Amino acid sequence: MRRLFPVTYETAAQAPGGGPDAGVTDREWELAELAEAYAYPDVREPWLRANMVSTLDGAAQHDGRSRPISSDTDMRIFGVLRALADVVLVGAETVRQEGYRPARAREAFAERRDAAGQGPAPAIAIVTASLELDFSLPLFVSPLVPTLVLTGAGAPPDRVAAAEKAGVRVLIAGEGTGVDPARAVRALGDLGMTRLLTEGGPRLLGQLVAAEVLDELCLALSPMLSVGDAQRIAGGPTITVPKRFELTSLLEEDGFLYGRYHRS
Repeated sequence: MRRLFPVTYETAAQAPGGGPDAGVTDREWELAELAEAYAYPDVREPWLRANMVSTLDGAAQHDGRSRPISSDTDMRIFGVLRALADVVLVGAETVRQEGYRPARAREAFAERRDAAGQGPAPAIAIVTASLELDFSLPLFVSPLVPTLVLTGAGAPPDRVAAAEKAGVRVLIAGEGTGVDPARAVRALGDLGMTRLLTEGGPRLLGQLVAAEVLDELCLALSPMLSVGDAQRIAGGPTITVPKRFELTSLLEEDGFLYGRYHRS
């Protein structure tokens, strides 16, 4: 792993060899270093970051899943981002396609989470209009932290009852069956969850972007070409003016680029 941006005097001086280009020297990073590199800003209000991977030609998936275009380092960063978050916000279709399981406790992050007042692992919060989910899966019956469901006031009552019977907390964050992204973020913030992470999928990410509630994008650019008709990282509603984000960090390993972008 090497840092391409920003390169500071301190990183250059501490890197092997020194000199003006030393800050980009390739070396293996410890988990603690990755945690510092991806630390949340010191803010009191909810901060929502997204973590996504894309091929060079813009595909967010291959054969319906993101893992084939990912890498071991990307998955390592995936784990770090989860370990830093209070809650992982995800769309129901992504839960089904990716076979989501409960977030696990990581001993390497236990002290950091305890110092931040966090529980042993982040909660999973699923955005769903229909609540057509299998509530007998481990995600619902054996999480370290209870799984949440965000839905609209018009959600099917029988599915709401099934979720609550399974011990799932249902949060109403919209009218009708839809979920208002801004209300979803506020609902999680009201529970004391201010370090928010979304892993998509593309439809949910598009809704978050359009609603202007996404604060940060962590994007892994995979050195692969997928072709086909795979979704890109964000879909859904069209916006009048493209949203501008600023590059704040760029790491590289084995041809993969790992960028952090904050909302301008």
